Amino acid sequence: MTHYLDAAVEAARAAGEVLRRNLNQPLRVNSTTRHDIKLEIDVRTQQLITEHLLKKFPQHALYGEEGIVGDQSSEHQWVVDPLDGTVNYFYRIPHFCVSIALRYLGEIILGVIYDPMRDELWTAQKGDETKLNGQPCRVSERADLAESIVSVGLSKTGMTIEAGLPVLQDMVHRARKCRLLGSAALDMAYVACGRFDAYIEQGISLWDVAAGWILIENAGGTVDMQPRADMKDKYSVLATNGLLNLKT
Repeated sequence: MTHYLDAAVEAARAAGEVLRRNLNQPLRVNSTTRHDIKLEIDVRTQQLITEHLLKKFPQHALYGEEGIVGDQSSEHQWVVDPLDGTVNYFYRIPHFCVSIALRYLGEIILGVIYDPMRDELWTAQKGDETKLNGQPCRVSERADLAESIVSVGLSKTGMTIEAGLPVLQDMVHRARKCRLLGSAALDMAYVACGRFDAYIEQGISLWDVAAGWILIENAGGTVDMQPRADMKDKYSVLATNGLLNLKT
């Protein structure tokens, strides 16, 4: 799968460079909601990623936050979030990333997450270890929640915020610290390399976490993804180092 991984890394770096270069430039807003912003640069970077990947693999499909391309029943499907952390980006907060995963027959077989502001690149492919800038990384070894850092996501809609608040309140009391940083993919990457011990979100899309999923599992952690019956195409996710007991 090296050719797939090389293509994903190339696409992520190219998109990341566009994001980094434009961070302090005027931004065109495509739409806004109470809890979210959609930018023109989201669309532009997904188009760039699509061109990179489907030019090399024209029989593949792409499923992304900014739309789908190709036959979604294809054996190979790229799952892409071209800018995870759009609200951070809009407010010039330098915490965002590009997330690219590849599914084969529904199974995630590789993941790439790139933070262009810190030039940090996480990679993983099936059967291999997770790497950060080419060096192997592992989840943390902390087993005591009272000594752990937990990221809790409260994203996008009133419904997901209401679902996440009780979790946040519970973790604030039980964990050493909680963090809400605004990028689900980077939260997953941070669990994979041991910076965070867990990441919890009550309503998230596949493109936000697909790459992080294989990063964490290949680094020794666990990811529990459950579809939400009350929100179309949304999942609850519990990603940990595999040692923590987060049950009340």
